[in-house]
Amino acid sequence: MNAVVLAAGEGTRLRPLTEDKPKGMVEIDDTPLLTHCFDQLIELGADELVVVVGYMKEVIIDHYGDEYEGVPITYTHQREQKGLAHALLTVEDHVDDDFMLLLGDNVFEANLTDVVRRQREDRADAAFLVEEVPWEEASRYGVCDTNDYGEITDVVEKPEDPPSNLVMTGFYTFTPAIFHACHLVQPSDRGEYELSDAVDLLIQSGRTIDAIGLEGWRIDVGYPEDREEAERRLQGGHEVDDAAEATSK
Repeated sequence: MNAVVLAAGEGTRLRPLTEDKPKGMVEIDDTPLLTHCFDQLIELGADELVVVVGYMKEVIIDHYGDEYEGVPITYTHQREQKGLAHALLTVEDHVDDDFMLLLGDNVFEANLTDVVRRQREDRADAAFLVEEVPWEEASRYGVCDTNDYGEITDVVEKPEDPPSNLVMTGFYTFTPAIFHACHLVQPSDRGEYELSDAVDLLIQSGRTIDAIGLEGWRIDVGYPEDREEAERRLQGGHEVDDAAEATSK
């Protein structure tokens, strides 16, 4: 299965960390974000990495070259930052079967395998890893509604008034049907071609999208404090917190 990694972002909210490098090259525990992504995708069985680059793309290309740990890398270029659906269309010519999609600013220690297994075994049209977050944080993300069967029935991108606190985490599997939906997407109020709008088109066309609940943790590295939290967790800080919580009970 191919793996697509979106890594074209500038990371303005991570400045000054991104003044001399793209967001994907910001180090977490002395390792670039993209290396964490690549390692997980290869562990999940990726046989090719298709990486969407943009801002300071040469830094990424020079660092990784045309393969990583024996897995070939293909680069595509998102020349303007016009949203995730726009970025995804740059890989259309390189993907002709089910694929994994990972947003390159996320760090996971979670059940990503469950998402891939659902795609392979059930032949779902798509499967998303989703997470319950505090209500006050939901507006930062794509917010999902689900039915009694665990299927996603609606997705709203960064709503001011979230309909739920169940959010997309940045790891997905899709069939190539998502590309047709991305072609049909119109710019949102933010002026971007939203992946959530493409997902809604899939749902409206009768496609099945399964929600897989997150087990473990993930950090969306959008701000310097998120980077610090990801480092703390990778170094075992969350285990200390869990032990302290258990002791206090």
